[in-house]
Amino acid sequence: QVHVMESGGGLVQAGGSLRLSCAASGTIFVINAMNWYRQAPGKQRELIATITRGGDTNYADSVKGRFTISTDTTWNTAFLQMNTLKPEDTAVYYCNAGLVVPLEGSPEVWGQGTLVTVSS
Repeated sequence: QVHVMESGGGLVQAGGSLRLSCAASGTIFVINAMNWYRQAPGKQRELIATITRGGDTNYADSVKGRFTISTDTTWNTAFLQMNTLKPEDTAVYYCNAGLVVPLEGSPEVWGQGTLVTVSS
C-alpha cells in the first residue's frame, strides 16, 4: 500500500508564501510521479504541478513562475513552495501519487487535502 498525507496549509496574506508538504509512506518505490492538485470553492479540481522520477516538472499556467514542486532525495516527501500568493489561490490542495503499477485496483493515491486561504 501507499499512503500520502499533506500538511502546511493555512491562512496567509496576498503576496505571502507557504510551503506544502506531502509525506508518502508504504511501498513508495512504486511511485513514479507526484502531483499537486487544488480545488477552489465551486470549481473543479485542477492539476497544478507534477514532478516525475526523472526530474521533469510541469506547471499549470496559473501557477507557473510562482510555485515550485520538489521532492527529497528518497521521495519520502514532496513539497510545493508557493510564492506571491493571490486570493484566487485559495483552495484545498491535494497531493496525488502516480504509481508504476496499480495497487488495490488504482493507479494513483490521493491525500485528504490541506486548506490554503489567501486573504486580500
